[in-house]
Amino acid sequence: MLEVINLSCVRDERVLFHGLNFHVQPGDLVQIEGPNGAGKTSLLRLLAGLSRPDEGDVLWQQAPLHRQRENWQRHLLYLGHQPGVKAVLSPLENLRFWHRDISKTAIFTALEQVSLTGYEEIPVAQLSAGQQRRVALARLWLSPARLWILDEPLTAIDKSGVAALIDRFTEHTSQGGAVILTTHQALPAATASLRKIQLNGEWL
Repeated sequence: MLEVINLSCVRDERVLFHGLNFHVQPGDLVQIEGPNGAGKTSLLRLLAGLSRPDEGDVLWQQAPLHRQRENWQRHLLYLGHQPGVKAVLSPLENLRFWHRDISKTAIFTALEQVSLTGYEEIPVAQLSAGQQRRVALARLWLSPARLWILDEPLTAIDKSGVAALIDRFTEHTSQGGAVILTTHQALPAATASLRKIQLNGEWL
């Protein structure tokens, strides 16, 4: 699905990583690891096509991202470290904005999956940080994208919410999708198809 070839990233004259190579296949759950400042978010933005590498390339189905941006966006769901929700809109309105062809019933079901039942029509500005995060994460139950790139999706999520998300990751990968994520939380060792990559290191 996705291939990273000799990828290098420099920020503020500092090399975050150099000569990075790896690939992602259908069914993979890939955790990017590294200390703060190692370039995890920068790597995810490169993979999502939001920035260009200093060297190397990112291929989607064997073609560079910058040559197939529209096609790439159809297959990608990217959720950054910030929730990315509109504060003046409700969770229902936010999800209808992102997924215009999805039924209201499906959106209510997705919000139920992230424990936001009863909050569907409350302005996001009135929700807690964790609840705002869950509004964005509800998209994982609505998006048809094959590849999910998620920056710290487990932040501000309680234990039951983390368990629900991991179950959703497992379901997505078992259906031929793939997930690339960063997290400071330890994923269960038994998580299906889990692979790890350490920046400036090797596959574990």
